[in-house]
Amino acid sequence: MDKLLRRVRFSFTVSALLTLFVGLCLTMLVFTAIRKVESDQQKIQFRQNANLRISVIEIGLQDAVEQLVILNQLFRTFGIITREQFHTFTAPILKRYPEIQALSYQRLLRQTDRHNFEMEMRRRNPDFMLTEIVNDQQRRASIRDYYNVIDYLEPSIGNEAALGLDTAYNNDQTLARQRSRDTGNAVSTGLISLAQHKGLHSGFLVLAPVYLQGVPLDGATARERAAIGETSAVFRSDQLINTILRSGGVAEATGMGISIYASAQADPQNLAFQQSGPKPVMESIKLPVGWLFYDNAEPLGHTFTLAGNEWHLEVIQASTPFTVYHHGALYVLLGGLLSSVLAAAYVYKLVLRIATVEHETSERAATLQFANLRLSEDIALSLRTEKSLRLRERVIEVSANAIIICSANAPDYPIEYVNPAFERITGYSADEVLGRSLESLQGNSQDQQNIEEIRAALRDKREGHALLRNYRKDGTGYWNDLFIAPVQDEHGLISHFVVAQYDISAVMKYEAEMEFQASHDTLTGLANRNLLRERLTEAIADAERSGTPLWVVFVDLDRFKFINDTLGHEAGDALLKVLAMRLQSATGEADTVARLGGDEFVLVFPNQTEDAPGLVVLQRIMDSVAQPLMLQDHEFYLTCSMGIAQYPGDGNTAESLIKHADIAMYRAKEMGRNTFQFYTPTMIERTLDRLSIETDLRYALDRDEFVIQYQPQVSLATGRIVGMEVLLRWEHPVLGLIAPTRFIGLAEEMGLIVPIGAWVIRTACIQTKAWHLAGYTDLRVAVNLSPRQFTQKALAQSIADVLAATGLEPHFLELELTESMIMNDVDNAITILRALKQLGVHISIDDFGTGYSSLSYLRRFPIDVLKIDQSFVNELNIDADAAAIVIAIISLAHSLRLKVIAEGVETPEQLAFLRAHGCDQMQGYYFSRPVNAEQFELLLQQESGAIIDDNVLYFGPH
Repeated sequence: MDKLLRRVRFSFTVSALLTLFVGLCLTMLVFTAIRKVESDQQKIQFRQNANLRISVIEIGLQDAVEQLVILNQLFRTFGIITREQFHTFTAPILKRYPEIQALSYQRLLRQTDRHNFEMEMRRRNPDFMLTEIVNDQQRRASIRDYYNVIDYLEPSIGNEAALGLDTAYNNDQTLARQRSRDTGNAVSTGLISLAQHKGLHSGFLVLAPVYLQGVPLDGATARERAAIGETSAVFRSDQLINTILRSGGVAEATGMGISIYASAQADPQNLAFQQSGPKPVMESIKLPVGWLFYDNAEPLGHTFTLAGNEWHLEVIQASTPFTVYHHGALYVLLGGLLSSVLAAAYVYKLVLRIATVEHETSERAATLQFANLRLSEDIALSLRTEKSLRLRERVIEVSANAIIICSANAPDYPIEYVNPAFERITGYSADEVLGRSLESLQGNSQDQQNIEEIRAALRDKREGHALLRNYRKDGTGYWNDLFIAPVQDEHGLISHFVVAQYDISAVMKYEAEMEFQASHDTLTGLANRNLLRERLTEAIADAERSGTPLWVVFVDLDRFKFINDTLGHEAGDALLKVLAMRLQSATGEADTVARLGGDEFVLVFPNQTEDAPGLVVLQRIMDSVAQPLMLQDHEFYLTCSMGIAQYPGDGNTAESLIKHADIAMYRAKEMGRNTFQFYTPTMIERTLDRLSIETDLRYALDRDEFVIQYQPQVSLATGRIVGMEVLLRWEHPVLGLIAPTRFIGLAEEMGLIVPIGAWVIRTACIQTKAWHLAGYTDLRVAVNLSPRQFTQKALAQSIADVLAATGLEPHFLELELTESMIMNDVDNAITILRALKQLGVHISIDDFGTGYSSLSYLRRFPIDVLKIDQSFVNELNIDADAAAIVIAIISLAHSLRLKVIAEGVETPEQLAFLRAHGCDQMQGYYFSRPVNAEQFELLLQQESGAIIDDNVLYFGPH
């Protein structure tokens, strides 16, 4: 029999090992698949983060260099300006771009003029002298035929060492200077030691030549002879790139390193900037299956041209253990291993126990066959009892719930038996708990009220039930629905207790999730409308008790529908998740951030007032929202409008405060967006007026209430009308003529701007074609496009259909766009603009100078006209900065072969200034207000030959 039992045990061992092997194989297959998916996701995330940093750095460097181009255009326009003019012009540039170390004008100076130059400079600075740097030491300049002396330098503070420095001896600057003079373009040097920092920091210079005015510049030789100096910008590499990273919101490069080289490849001698990430984990260990345990994303490199020289940027990710990004695979691996071992052990133990019981039963039956026949009835009864006990034992063994049998001996109630389910649920083996007290399983952090019920049941020797929080051997918690019942012996005395534990963690987790979903937004995890009302009511009660103020802030994203319309709702949802995190990071722990729905958020700020700290909080929120955002390889710049209601002045209930904050938010929208407004009682009247306007606006197009006015655009060279800008007006049957500022924004929000805009384009083209047929064959019509019109998918086709239907030639139609409209999504804007240009229409940028004004993008857009915003024109004669900006815009536009139109010209002085500096066209009240078609035709008839004489417009025959 023993030999047979050993053979049976061997076969059962093989079964258990086979179970273990199958479980391990399945575990490794699932682990490998999940780990591969998680690894691919992590590498995609790295590439996205790396591309974002590459884009931010390249654009930031290009924008910084462009400021020198703007400064150089001033010199090319006016020649050598005064030191005061240089200070006036560079001050706003340095304020907007603090990463520029210095802007300077380097004068080409002959030896014969050196003495007079030094004497003149000493009138300003008695210690001034021409200097040079040799072997990193600054000293008085040696005698030579020519010098390239830093004459003008801003800011002067912090750059004193560079004033009067001769740069002709510097090989890097000499090579860059020669290339810039030969080509006429801005050229950067390699990395050099900066005089401002006594050689402690390296940087680079960008030089742009200044030529003698009126001298032909045909060919490199002619440009070399005409050169009289150059403008330069000094950049400290580490400071510049750190500033660009911070302003782009990507200063923290978690898990990655960034290296930037002032060369076409990764040359350590030309390392301009390095931001080191964490050191690679186990980088020296080469494992055959290392890919299973470590992620090694391929470095991402990018080469671009900056001011005539190639730069190389490289982003590297450190190797990271799979435990950092692969929790799912780790859980599968550990869970699979544990399940496989437990399954094998369970199979072995269960089958072996059954075999042992059957073996013992067989021996007992054989022995009983030789007993006295008089005991046959007792033997039969014993066999039935043993079978029943064995069946009950098997039921307890295979139960999915933990079963404990403990003694009724107080006070310890020692444990005498636990089933396998107890070992699986708690992590304790039977050997570890047998003999220990029952209460030792409860840990130290129990609900005392519930545990007391179990203690009372033990004392009273009765049944008991309680919901407890138990802890496994590894410290993890689980919810346990515990039942306890007494067991009597043959004398009717309580000898044991049976304890049944039901693991209801999944049920409790589901209930917690349901409770969370009932009070939180499913997309962002923020508080929803129900939880907001509850917390706001509590905050109002606290504010009433303490006598402190309370703010309710209604936040609405500006032009959020643009994201959904262009990239889809999935991108919109991703954006909302990011902005939810930004709002939470910009607020405190005591504050509440809730999402009402769509792009509407509500913030609750206890103890806030309208003083400086409170306004700082609002500005911090706006700055957080305005950080650039990458979605589907597109970079977006979003803003928000906010309305603030204060307790108790603006309401004493949650509903009234939210309602008034919402009204104040709409007022912020009306004021141009990207701002905040505090609620005032007068806003309710505005809201009612807005609702009335919205209702009437829905029917205005069908009722033919819209009219078009035309404002002439006049050539400053001939004085003739060459075109007109179309302006939409609404003739309300009750309110009369309504200004566009009152209804255009509403039409945009309500989605009515597309059909209204289509009507405007069609009507304008029909009228222009009619004037062409009447003999005014050169008129061009300019029509503004709204953001929603610009992003509609069939824009180019709809324009083509209008041109075909009206017979207007495409080049007589000019579409006007704003800077902010095309900068929201640069790549998509370029695609749309190219489709429009293929039709043959003209493209103009309206309000130029008030938005991004980025030349790096301006060069990429296929545009024809720049329109100078009237805010600059209005201040031409009173603000030197405005005049300088207008001059720069005209010069830059002409250098890019673009036409320039000035808006809002109202005085002869403004007209004189624009003519003197080469502006091509103008429009404004000085010539004519916007008029209807009949009045415009009268202007055309009067203009048999309008001329400009002494900056005054005259009409009449030549």
